Amino acid sequence: MSRINDVDDGDLNEQANAHASALTRTFFGGDDSTVNIEDAELMKDFVIESQEHLGDIEKDFLTMELQGAEIDLDLVNHVFRAIHSIKGAAGFLGLPVLESLAHREEEVLNKIRNREVIPTVEVVSTLLSATDGLKELLDCIDVSNDMDVSEKIAALDRILSGSSQSNNADGSSPSDDSQRDNEQLVKESEANLDQATEAVDTLVNEDSTPLSPDATEANDETGPSAVASPAPKPITKPAKQPESAKTQPSPGSDSSPAETSIRVDVGLLDTLMNQVGELVLARNQMLQFAERFDDNEYNTTSQRLNLITSELQEGVMKTRMQPIGNVWSKFPRLVRDLAQICEKEVRIKMEGKETELDKTIIEAIKDPLTHLVRNTVDHGIESPDVREAYGKDREGCLMLRAFHEGGQVNIEICDDGAGLNVDRIRTKAVEKSVITEQQAQSMDEQEICNLIFAPGFSTAEKVSNVSGRGVGMDVVKTNIEKIGGTLDLESHSGLGTTVRIKIPLTLAIIPALLVKCAENRFAIPQVNLMELVRLEGEQATSKIDWIQNAPVYRLRGQLLPLVDLRTILGKAPKEPADSVESEVTNIVVLRADDQQFGLIVESINDTEEIVVKPLSAQIKELPVYSGATILGDGSVALILDVLGVAQRGRVLQSSGSRNPGAQDDSANAEAERLQSLLVLGIGQKRQVAMHMSQVARLEQVPDQMIEEANGQSVIQYRGQILPLIDMASVLGVSRSRTPVPGDETDAIENSDLATELTNQVVVYSEDGRSFGLVVDRIIDIVEADIDLVESTCGNGLLGSAIIQDRVIDLLDLPSVIQSAGHRLA
Repeated sequence: MSRINDVDDGDLNEQANAHASALTRTFFGGDDSTVNIEDAELMKDFVIESQEHLGDIEKDFLTMELQGAEIDLDLVNHVFRAIHSIKGAAGFLGLPVLESLAHREEEVLNKIRNREVIPTVEVVSTLLSATDGLKELLDCIDVSNDMDVSEKIAALDRILSGSSQSNNADGSSPSDDSQRDNEQLVKESEANLDQATEAVDTLVNEDSTPLSPDATEANDETGPSAVASPAPKPITKPAKQPESAKTQPSPGSDSSPAETSIRVDVGLLDTLMNQVGELVLARNQMLQFAERFDDNEYNTTSQRLNLITSELQEGVMKTRMQPIGNVWSKFPRLVRDLAQICEKEVRIKMEGKETELDKTIIEAIKDPLTHLVRNTVDHGIESPDVREAYGKDREGCLMLRAFHEGGQVNIEICDDGAGLNVDRIRTKAVEKSVITEQQAQSMDEQEICNLIFAPGFSTAEKVSNVSGRGVGMDVVKTNIEKIGGTLDLESHSGLGTTVRIKIPLTLAIIPALLVKCAENRFAIPQVNLMELVRLEGEQATSKIDWIQNAPVYRLRGQLLPLVDLRTILGKAPKEPADSVESEVTNIVVLRADDQQFGLIVESINDTEEIVVKPLSAQIKELPVYSGATILGDGSVALILDVLGVAQRGRVLQSSGSRNPGAQDDSANAEAERLQSLLVLGIGQKRQVAMHMSQVARLEQVPDQMIEEANGQSVIQYRGQILPLIDMASVLGVSRSRTPVPGDETDAIENSDLATELTNQVVVYSEDGRSFGLVVDRIIDIVEADIDLVESTCGNGLLGSAIIQDRVIDLLDLPSVIQSAGHRLA
């Protein structure tokens, strides 16, 4: 592409301007007062190159602020050259507003490198504001000459007027008058007109990437510019100037940007990626055909094609890869500005900036990461006085870390702030009707912390420009999940908070598990896959339990909710096998929104790299599908959206129904009347119930795990001693102990039955203490509008009620605990 050279300084007298105007008309046409730019590509290249300059120098401004009076001249020169290049090209292309703003900013930078101005916080803020103005002008380049930047210029002029009493009224720098006068400028312009013509000819015809600011300056020093510059460096050593920029390669080196990189349109890369995707599909077909033929030569050719395709796929995907540092580069400025607004002291550290991601992923995570950084500065890190009172450094630290692991990119956002205030989050969640009071009491700390991702939730006391509107964190979670990522939160009071994000490297070609259901094949992204479970024979039916008409499977002691893919597809249930021995159930254990569930499929085929294709308009709105792919045999398979499947299967609530406050009044009134109860069986016929908010966990405890301490039955539970309370003894009922259906205890002799039976235990927590309630059966979870009869209260009961056509006693658990000889507090 074309390159914009640094050929004009924009502060010439009338005669010098006449030469520049004549030169412009020679190549572009137009009159003396207005440059008529006919080459749109030239203007486009100028905008792109200028934006690259501005993107690089923002972090340099922040470094200058930290250095203060002990500035690094090489760094200031690097920034100066970038602004100088923009100003010169803007003057040449007839953009006076952009030129004037860049010229004022250049003058301030010139005084900084002459040590006439110290880059204080106020000075750097003004420079950053001026740079923002340049970006706005570049974004609206077509109307930039009509935009008003007078306030930004006035702010820069105040710095200039405050630094020296000898400034000229027209704003020109003192070095202009001391080294050159207008006559000399004109003479140099006339003498170098031929060389300027050659420079512009190169500008129009050259097809290469833009040179670095150092290389541009090298052109100015090795030969006269097209139009003389009135602002040469005061008392410098031109011969050593190119070597001083440590952050840029030298112009004469073999690794200059013009020789090692080119600028390629993103559309071309997308086209290449699509073609490689088609090649991958053809490769998969070839490999399937190769398995059918016993031809060594054909198979060898297929394997060679497979190797070349894989290497080509990897190479093309690398062209779309960008370092995550491209996103992070904006955060130092963001943290600095937010810290000033919140009156805090925050430094930012970054590790793994070179970690690469696909361009589409980079674009998708930009906003979520910005939200997380803003919330960390606003909510996470304390004010300097508070930190000092707790023995911390006055300056808080925000750490960004990225690394590859397990075929995914891990991103961590850590701070050393106060951590999440669990009690405050619980209180706010109840106030905003995100959860009920009963739910709040039954939730553990991790579940309470995750409430910050609920829609409309915020702990800010008042709405500000930074936070308090209740938007942002739910958007973070939603956007991360849309690209197949997961988000985990860890917080420790007084120590800080860490947010961990796991996202795929790319969305274009992904590994997937192929399954079959209802005569169709479906692809499940491996990023959501946890494990595979196969139940055969009697286990296919006996190991699956039902709670409130919902199937569950006990996987390593944890209840795993099951979703039948046939039900999701609207198909009839699978016909039972001819015999118990031939019965097979395949469960794909998946993870969605920090929740595991099992997807029942008919068969599991294989894993394969698939090319993700967009859905057609007819099925685009279906939430259970995220895309489609073409398999090796040419057939089409739909890609399942794991989150959508979980929501359709009622394992998870949809984001639109997570907030009870969003329901209408009648629904809220009905929900308030209904109570969620766990129904338990004790003895042969008796049934009791307890509120689900009182249930911490359901466990199965073999008899051999039960021990005795101080005359009471206990078990070792999660590193603590859990007292057991026999509910049959408390209520004066004889226990009815039967083996669990399908358990191995069916084959045990009666003499050994008592030692092998499993006890159903309901873990109940209150006031920081936990107890295990031993019952005979866990029957169901029901929601009912209870009309309690209190005449039956006492002896550990609140009363009785008719629930699902049965008389069920409601337990008074504090009374039960006390009657068993325990104390809650």
